Amino acid sequence: MLVRDAMSSVVLTIGPTHTLRQAARLMSARRIGAAVVLDTDHCGIGILTERDILNSLGAGQNPDAETADTHTTTDVVFAAPSWTLEEAAAAMSHGGFRHLIVLNEREPVGIVSVRDIIRCWAPARREAAVLTG
Repeated sequence: MLVRDAMSSVVLTIGPTHTLRQAARLMSARRIGAAVVLDTDHCGIGILTERDILNSLGAGQNPDAETADTHTTTDVVFAAPSWTLEEAAAAMSHGGFRHLIVLNEREPVGIVSVRDIIRCWAPARREAAVLTG
């Protein structure tokens, strides 16, 4: 199975000046764990995750004053829609993160998460167990 089969193609995109509270509200409303941060003036494409927001809150920072650009990961590993789920899982495992932005010709077309991969793998594993069991 490929990344294009598992990824969410509805991508939350925010700007670098969104506050962490604004980002958290948008992410919560969509029940997602990451937002793509587009900063055409500086870093290009980055990612802000629920973990980034949690780390800021845990450090006692004000979510109404802290902005996405300060907490965005810009050293991002991107996936291609044609990657296998095994390649995506290996990249996540190696990098210690749970989301990959999926790019097609330098444009974000989706996000694939560990949850997406598990959702795809679980039925296949059950089918294999039934066939061999």
